[in-house]
Amino acid sequence: MRELIASNDAPRAIGPYSQAVRANGFVFSSGQVAIDPATQRVIEGDITAQTDRVLKNLSSVLKAAGTGLDKVVRTTVFLKNMGDFAAMNEVYGQYFPSAPPARSTVEVARLPKDVLVEIDVIALA
Repeated sequence: MRELIASNDAPRAIGPYSQAVRANGFVFSSGQVAIDPATQRVIEGDITAQTDRVLKNLSSVLKAAGTGLDKVVRTTVFLKNMGDFAAMNEVYGQYFPSAPPARSTVEVARLPKDVLVEIDVIALA
């Protein structure tokens, strides 16, 4: 069974994709960027502000799916600049204070809306 997940407390999808899909006991999120769900605009700020917004967005999507960040088993972090790794990691660690999920972090040439960070997750449903 496959169920589409949507939250009004996270940015609307800006393309033909779902915020998340629940299937076989897992929730697979689409990548979230630093868009304020109230305005549907990229927030102002550096990598720390953007990482915080991204993780708040992911938390809202997971909540709509009946789960949360504490159930995340895998993340992928896409950075515009690997020089932002330490600052991103500091904020990220506040959202995963114990038993953090497995993670990959990669630098990419460009992200949607020219944001600094995008993160997707896989969580237990």
